[in-house]
Amino acid sequence: MAKSGFSVFLALFAVVMAVIVVPKAEAITCGDVQNSLIPCLSYVLNGPPLGANCCPGINNLYHQVTTTADRRGVCSCLKGLYSQYQNYVSPDRISRAINLPGSCGVSIPYKISPSIDCNTVN
Repeated sequence: MAKSGFSVFLALFAVVMAVIVVPKAEAITCGDVQNSLIPCLSYVLNGPPLGANCCPGINNLYHQVTTTADRRGVCSCLKGLYSQYQNYVSPDRISRAINLPGSCGVSIPYKISPSIDCNTVN
């Protein structure tokens, strides 16, 4: 019995230590944002229809972004992408990009735009 009780204790101790030692998930990266939005690229560039994987990517990104730092990071990433590709951006494309969350049923408390101050995003 003592040996069995000790084995159970060791197993529980190992589980508790695994929970304590497992590092917190890393902050979302710009690569994560880009990967989530790639299925929407055709829609942004060419117009309807939304690709089959566009809204699931938007929803997945929305649920991954849980902190102010995450939201500001996504904002900065989107602004960086705009800066990088601004020669290819037309008003129609900007409009489609801005409206993507709503088109996918995701409500965010700020308007994504090339002029947004990401430090104001909470």
